[in-house]
Amino acid sequence: MLSNMNEIQYEFRIEKKVRFKKIVLYTSLLAVVLCIIFSISIYLSLPNVTYLKDTNPKITAFMQLRKEQAKAQDKKYNIRQNWVSFQTIPDLLKKAVRISEDASFYEHEGIDYEELKESIKKNFEEATLVRGGSTITQQLAKNLFLSPEKSYLRKLKEYFIAKRLEDELSKDRIFNLYLNVIELGPGIFGVEAASKHYFNKSVQNLNLEEIVRLTAIIPRPLTVSPKKDGQWLKWKVEWIFHKMKLYKYIDEELIEKNSLYISSWS
Repeated sequence: MLSNMNEIQYEFRIEKKVRFKKIVLYTSLLAVVLCIIFSISIYLSLPNVTYLKDTNPKITAFMQLRKEQAKAQDKKYNIRQNWVSFQTIPDLLKKAVRISEDASFYEHEGIDYEELKESIKKNFEEATLVRGGSTITQQLAKNLFLSPEKSYLRKLKEYFIAKRLEDELSKDRIFNLYLNVIELGPGIFGVEAASKHYFNKSVQNLNLEEIVRLTAIIPRPLTVSPKKDGQWLKWKVEWIFHKMKLYKYIDEELIEKNSLYISSWS
């Protein structure tokens, strides 16, 4: 009798374990299926980017957002932006921007997975979105179609749009769009408008110091001006400058010719 009871209890425990494993398996499968359906639904809702091959957008999501924010505060908001060709933009500026924002831009396909891995690790440690890990292509996707909102949903959309941009456009076209629409101050978009606003000259006429200063404010365009010296700006400018020397984009002759304002640079 006791043996039979032990046998029944054993079988019950086995059956319970099997039932639990099935629940875990089905729940996991359901979660995977839902994630796939969710990702597909987002992908299908993404904007068409083919027109960007030969058409410059008249307005971006960022521009529209800033206009709405100003309207909500009953403030006037004027957008300053001037399109320039990729050839017009100095090579030194392109190199400075890549050093600062996306050194492997011409090597990856829209996503820098090493940087993404570090970003995920950092965000997991901090339990919040503190590091973006966005490439130039991802930043373009955000500027054109999304918002500055820090959320995993926005990052997912940004990922898919970036992949679509890379599939449809050349690297130079992506970079040119980025340099022409990036936010570089209140109401200031693109390197040409920023050059005229801050330095009263076309982007093609910027000297080395102005190029580095303008590049430095990309992460903080609404709070930092390239013409106002501050601790953060000085650190960022020096960092970019030393990277440019490290990659041999500039030499001592160019440094001396441009008379940079930070003596420690040279």
